[in-house]
Amino acid sequence: MNAQKTYKKHRKELAQALQSVKDTAEMERFLVDLCTPTELRALSERWHIAKLLDKGKLSYRDINEQTGVSTTTVGRVARFLNEEPHQGYRAVLNRQEEV
Repeated sequence: MNAQKTYKKHRKELAQALQSVKDTAEMERFLVDLCTPTELRALSERWHIAKLLDKGKLSYRDINEQTGVSTTTVGRVARFLNEEPHQGYRAVLNRQEEV
């Protein structure tokens, strides 16, 4: 199996593992075990940025000043939120609005 196929297989297996988590506390424990503190901080920051961008009230610079996250990271999250075809951020943000 080539590297790209292996990566896709492992990514799908991870998605299935994440989907099998029963509640927020279990998810948090799983993420703490799975990620380094730096990786988990980066994921948490990106999710926070996605929520701020979705509200549409702050500029990239405002988000940078408020969070300390680089404008490059803010731009990357914005691109995936608004332009990329995956729409993962959008799907989860919309679902959370329903709750």
